[in-house]
Amino acid sequence: MAELRTDRLLLRSWRESDLAPWAALNADPEVRRHLPGVPDRARCDAAAGRFQDELDRRGWGFWAVEVRRTGEFIGFTGLDPVEEGQPFTGVEAGWRLARPAWGHGYATEAARAALAFGFAELGLPEILAVTTSGNLRSQAVMRRLGMTRDPADDFEDPGVPEGPLRRCVLYRSTAPGARARSGHANGPGR
Repeated sequence: MAELRTDRLLLRSWRESDLAPWAALNADPEVRRHLPGVPDRARCDAAAGRFQDELDRRGWGFWAVEVRRTGEFIGFTGLDPVEEGQPFTGVEAGWRLARPAWGHGYATEAARAALAFGFAELGLPEILAVTTSGNLRSQAVMRRLGMTRDPADDFEDPGVPEGPLRRCVLYRSTAPGARARSGHANGPGR
């Protein structure tokens, strides 16, 4: 399994010691503001187990993120195939950090490492990112990553109940050099 390092962060395997702070992060109403429901500890543990299984099986996925200087677990960042039933396909970048880790540039730094891995190591032509239309913080990260949004790609998430969390926006990033090769501003078929 690949580990990714940035100047300040380590994207790594999940550890038993990550489970309690992972559950606490997911219980924070501000962290969950743009996500449906609040999972209990068992669901959080199961999610971390799935993330690690995918890392073991594929060599990539949603890595645990720690601050290198302190060893503190602050959340996850990584890549995952888009879930079935969505109105698009591909590989999606995602992140979720504990609130004390917000405002330090960690989400952008970790996601930039994940995108670089996806393009260089996996040979992906495009990486997507999705969030609710109201999640302006995540949309700002997407823009800092150089991702672009076409409002025509916005969609209603069929897996989310009716309400403010259902309307989502889709951002795209194409592999370096792909735009020049394809002749399209947002990659092939866009």
